[in-house]
Amino acid sequence: MFGFRRSREEAEKAPAAPLPEDARRLHLRFVGQVQGVGFRWTSTRVAHDLGLTGWVRNERDGSVTAEIQGAAAHVGAFFPQMLEAYRRYPISYTVEEREDIPLVEGEEDFVVRY
Repeated sequence: MFGFRRSREEAEKAPAAPLPEDARRLHLRFVGQVQGVGFRWTSTRVAHDLGLTGWVRNERDGSVTAEIQGAAAHVGAFFPQMLEAYRRYPISYTVEEREDIPLVEGEEDFVVRY
């Protein structure tokens, strides 16, 4: 359902894939209807489908924070794919913060943080 995930043993044996030349990492803060609607799990599925790495987590103030990393085109595709994922179940949210931040070398997956 959420795409292919390697086991911990496989991830430890395999070297991290090199970052694409045009790689970028975004720090994001989503506000609105983002908790209680499967937002973290949907963003995880979308990130896996696009081959992105990073993380997503709920915040105490009701927002969701995420960092996404990958090829520039894949990072850009994250936003329309999130909109498409909720097309039939419209929720109202906005990206309140969107900032390019330094890349994280060796990151291998996109995970939900608690």
